[in-house]
Amino acid sequence: MLMPSGSSFMKEDAIGAGALPGGEINVGFKVDYNYSVVFTENVFDPRNPCLVETLDGVRTAREEARDPARVQVFLDRGLCDATSDLPEKITAYFNAHSSRLSLAGECVVVPGGEPVKTPALIEVVQKRMLDAGLDRHSFVVIIGGGAVLDAVGYAAATFHRGLKVVRLPSTVLAQNDAGIGVKNGVNDYGVKNLIGSFSPPEAVINDVAWLSTLAERDQRAGMAEAVKVAVIRDAEFFGWLEDQADALARFELKAIRYMIYRCAELHISQIAKGGDPFERGSARPLDYGHWSAHKLESLSGNELRHGEAVAIGMALDAHYACYTGLLKEEERDRLVTLLKTLGFELWHEVMDSFDSDGQPALLKGLEEFRQHLGGSLCVTQLVGIGKSVDVNEMKPKLVLLSKECLKADAAEDCL
Repeated sequence: MLMPSGSSFMKEDAIGAGALPGGEINVGFKVDYNYSVVFTENVFDPRNPCLVETLDGVRTAREEARDPARVQVFLDRGLCDATSDLPEKITAYFNAHSSRLSLAGECVVVPGGEPVKTPALIEVVQKRMLDAGLDRHSFVVIIGGGAVLDAVGYAAATFHRGLKVVRLPSTVLAQNDAGIGVKNGVNDYGVKNLIGSFSPPEAVINDVAWLSTLAERDQRAGMAEAVKVAVIRDAEFFGWLEDQADALARFELKAIRYMIYRCAELHISQIAKGGDPFERGSARPLDYGHWSAHKLESLSGNELRHGEAVAIGMALDAHYACYTGLLKEEERDRLVTLLKTLGFELWHEVMDSFDSDGQPALLKGLEEFRQHLGGSLCVTQLVGIGKSVDVNEMKPKLVLLSKECLKADAAEDCL
């Protein structure tokens, strides 16, 4: 018997012995994501309603019960070392708002920095979530730098297929970039962010008071992402960074606060309005300078901070863009000068390292970046301050020539 084509078939055929309907079923649906990036100071002062009101807002939007929200807090050890009474302040805050908040056990302290982003840490964190009895109505509040937000965020995104996460970034880099986006992940097999997911937070709360706990190196490293988003998207903001470079290099709070706010604003705009929030295509404008940065972090054993590696990566790509005729030398020089004025060193000895095959190790970053994209190579390159294009090829000889120019510049032999 011939089966009718398409979705039309006789009922008796559908229920006949061994009969299967022909055709196909198509489905399409959309999921809306909404979250706020809130700026405050001293978030765990009991008089500051920011956190409790943020969680209330999430629960109201989801039409959840009005019993106290159950919250498990994860803390970056580096922040705890710099703010020794932080766990006690958090407990006092929850006690002051006990009618609306409930701690699911003691605060959990995890190591900070890039080495925390390992599958082993995920197992530890998820076991704590299991022991605390967290469910999909519970909240996970993550306080720390970008690496802690990435790792604990991934654990939360894959526990019970996704818990509600509120991020409290504690570094410049996390407040203006890593903590406000929709990605998380961990490193494995020597590859940065090999394992991860797209999982937007319920909210982000930036507490400016935590920035004063940072070492100068970490304050500076976070500025690289502000330079990145300005140089590819906003010439006016780039000009502001040039004007305020000395103030930023001195870590003047007024300048730092505006830099973080504007950088966060531009990043959120790209995610929300760029047309590809979950990066299903190949273009990665927010990853300008990152193809080499990720490789440099790995080659240096994470001795290089992410922002420090991004600064080098941007300078490297700016030189490359000049060699290919995309970028004028004076615009390249503006970028390099800004990075130097902010205090970045644009060379690291691992850039001269070789792999086991005797090939320049840096070049393998291009292939790893292509694999990360999941298809053809697509690298953002500058064509002017605030303007960029995507290219699908990078010539190894020109990459190495650009590297040598950075090396020579670092030795004060040439620019």
